Amino acid sequence: MVEMKPTGSPGEIALPGADEAETAAADPARQRKQRPGPAAGGSRPRPTLAGVARMPARDRAYHDLKFRILEGRLPPGTTLLEAEVASLLSLSRTPVREALIRLEEEDLVEVRPRHGITVKSQSLDELAQIYDVLSPLEVKAAALLARRGLKDEEVRRLSALLDQMERETTRGDIVQWSHLDNVFHSELVGLCENRRLQGALRLCWDQQYRAHMAIVKLRPRPTQSDLEHRAIFEAIRAGDERLAAHLHAQHRERADRNALAMLRGQAAGFASDR
Repeated sequence: MVEMKPTGSPGEIALPGADEAETAAADPARQRKQRPGPAAGGSRPRPTLAGVARMPARDRAYHDLKFRILEGRLPPGTTLLEAEVASLLSLSRTPVREALIRLEEEDLVEVRPRHGITVKSQSLDELAQIYDVLSPLEVKAAALLARRGLKDEEVRRLSALLDQMERETTRGDIVQWSHLDNVFHSELVGLCENRRLQGALRLCWDQQYRAHMAIVKLRPRPTQSDLEHRAIFEAIRAGDERLAAHLHAQHRERADRNALAMLRGQAAGFASDR
């Protein structure tokens, strides 16, 4: 199994995200640096608690728990009774129970009657299956966007985003580059205007988010990805649906293969430290 533990445990796999979000909130300069966000309907949302306090209790429970799971504050293997979850969230058990059902449907927790819940871990095979669904959907989004065509403002925004990613590659800031990479792919999906595809991709993204964040700092300098992103963008801008799909499929195949290799190496390293 791929195990991801919070910082502080022997043989840990650090989960960037929660601590970085807190640092950014306290650092206005970093907030400005991370300002770009995905288009509405984007497929790679970063977990957030923004607006959660104003939600109905059942939605608040769902989003709060999901945030804690995705950001590693409730790491894989964590087991809690329903009453303990309710106490943790300062909510009654009814909205918590409804939230847990939703999270189980999303394959993030296992619910066992009278035994509480366990935050699920993922095997490499399970992650490969998620990529097998996620990547073809992103490829389809690129093809749909090429068919739809880009407006002038969208061309400028995507081109500026690619410029910024290339600057981060030159600087060697892989964490910021990875954030912008997520924004770029989210933009392509958000602009394709297929809500069903967007919803399916968001579900896949959530299911592999912890693994994605665990290997961000292990990624090599993304020079090849920058070249591939440019080529995909130019094919979309030219309205070449077939070429956009072909280039994006090649890009996703390479990226998925590399991600699984890093996760495999990380899991092997974790096992050897035990």
